[in-house]
Amino acid sequence: MKQTKFSFLVFFLAFSLSHYLTQPVFGQERILTGAERSELYLPLLQGKKVGFVGNQTSIMPQSANKHVVDFLLEKGVQVKKVFVPEHGFRGTADAGEKVDNTVDQKTGLPIISLYGNNKKPTASQIADLDIVIFDLQDVGTRFFTYISTMHYVMEACAEQGKKVIIFDRPNPNASYIDGPMLKPGFESFVGMHNIPIVHGLTVGELAKMINGEKWLKGGLKVDLEVIPVANWNHQMAYSLPVKPSPNLPTDLAIKLYPSTCLFEGTVVSLGRGTYFPFQVYGYPDPKFGEFQFTPVSIDGMSKTPPHQDKLCYGRDLRGESMDHHFTLEYLLEAYNKSGMKEKFFNNYFNTLVGTDELKKQILAGKTEGEIRESWKAGLEDYKMKREKYLIYK
Repeated sequence: MKQTKFSFLVFFLAFSLSHYLTQPVFGQERILTGAERSELYLPLLQGKKVGFVGNQTSIMPQSANKHVVDFLLEKGVQVKKVFVPEHGFRGTADAGEKVDNTVDQKTGLPIISLYGNNKKPTASQIADLDIVIFDLQDVGTRFFTYISTMHYVMEACAEQGKKVIIFDRPNPNASYIDGPMLKPGFESFVGMHNIPIVHGLTVGELAKMINGEKWLKGGLKVDLEVIPVANWNHQMAYSLPVKPSPNLPTDLAIKLYPSTCLFEGTVVSLGRGTYFPFQVYGYPDPKFGEFQFTPVSIDGMSKTPPHQDKLCYGRDLRGESMDHHFTLEYLLEAYNKSGMKEKFFNNYFNTLVGTDELKKQILAGKTEGEIRESWKAGLEDYKMKREKYLIYK
């Protein structure tokens, strides 16, 4: 128990320090999220019945992390209900765990799950609304499901003639674009759009792309307004003031996430069941590396992690640079050490990466350089398309 408390203290202090170090320094204008630019959206909400899509990330960093729902209610906005994505309203549900409808104890507002019986708001759930606000902190990868929730919210509102307002937030992985494009036929809730794994867009920019490319069902377009971030661009560092999901506890975890999340499609643990998920990887076999960790059940993070209570051997990535970009290095290293061939992968891998080509290339012994060469044409086409929708040039 003492070691568990110490580990929690260490990662809390590390997260707090990294957040402090990456905030704007004296003399720079502070980054303001869309939610903090109330002069741009409060006039739009007067006399309107409002639904809000949010969770624990829907806060106002420059206002002592006040929750946006509390702020809207204080300003007299008629918030009627709150919709919540994967991980729930307080961000404590495991990845993939069903989230139930409930009532918020503080405000008395009904909480409607978009990660339970339905991932798309039903017509009856938005019938009494004029506007739906979307305010979730994304981390810039195709398989982070908040952007899939956004797609379904936009689609439901387009079908019912409701307006959508996006409160935009910085993307902490916005400085680059990388990974394979989604291959037609591999669409899922962890990959709904023809974009690469690291897409280089904020949720506001992606919403504009979804609308502009007519990706909603039937080619519909929603009445969309984006409240932009102030004093930020794609090349600026941004430290998230709160965890975007239970297993992304630090800035480094968020930087490593595009690369280490690929282990979700394999037999290898990426550290779920530790206080440093997505920052290590390992398997219960010494040939995977000298670093050791034992996944355990952790309430609010991982209840039943892969290889629970088994000693895993692998690699510690907590010393990696904060300039880290997407790489196949860790995946290929673990695959080659495993000697498992096809059995290294599980049935989720192709769905997660959005294509069956990557697995075929790895099984064929391709190098990372050879694999990356196959992505080039798709990424160049995507970059040209992306330019049309950029807000922060």
